[in-house]
Amino acid sequence: MGDLLLVRHGQTEWTLSRQHTSFTDLPLTVRGEQEAAAVAPSLAGRDIAMALTSPLRRAVRTAELAGLTSTTADPDLREWDYGSYEGITTAQIHRTRPDWNLWTDGVAPGPGDHPGESPEDVGIRARRVLDRIGPLLSDPAAGDVVLVAHGHILRVLTAARLGLPPAAGALFALDTGTVSRLSLEHGRPVIKAWNMTAPVTHQPGAAAPLTSGYRRPERQPAHC
Repeated sequence: MGDLLLVRHGQTEWTLSRQHTSFTDLPLTVRGEQEAAAVAPSLAGRDIAMALTSPLRRAVRTAELAGLTSTTADPDLREWDYGSYEGITTAQIHRTRPDWNLWTDGVAPGPGDHPGESPEDVGIRARRVLDRIGPLLSDPAAGDVVLVAHGHILRVLTAARLGLPPAAGALFALDTGTVSRLSLEHGRPVIKAWNMTAPVTHQPGAAAPLTSGYRRPERQPAHC
């Protein structure tokens, strides 16, 4: 019986600027590619039964650099649709909505194909992913399942896996270029490791093994 491994994509330009990034299809920065490559050693020795990615290129590229050679894009792993908050920061939103909280308030409606999502909307997508991978996660003969996606969808998915409401995703902060591991204990989902990072080198293939608790001092919280 394998684990559920959650990989957040590497850094983008909007990670640095703290702009909310959902449907905007940004590439990784150079550092983001280094962060993604640093994930590879933690996945190399594992028996991976399935790897799913968000269809957005920052996640697809992260999966490639992390050494996942056979992946399937799952639209339900796209990031929380931020609606009209796409491309702006929490600080900007607070100028007109000082008490706004994504986890309880959702977002303001956006145009066209991006109307925005509530926490419950994102929770529905997360549960669909869990339903699809559930047979593998409960199969004693199966390996790990890897999901490469975005910070907020992975946090909501974690809450769903643990039997918590979508808003409980607020408790599970995720940095870019990290790996987290959900497993089973006495038949119940638990967190075995969270937000693991590795030192980033200038040689993407030469990353050190991931370690829990390591933090890069220049990293800033982001909403993408």
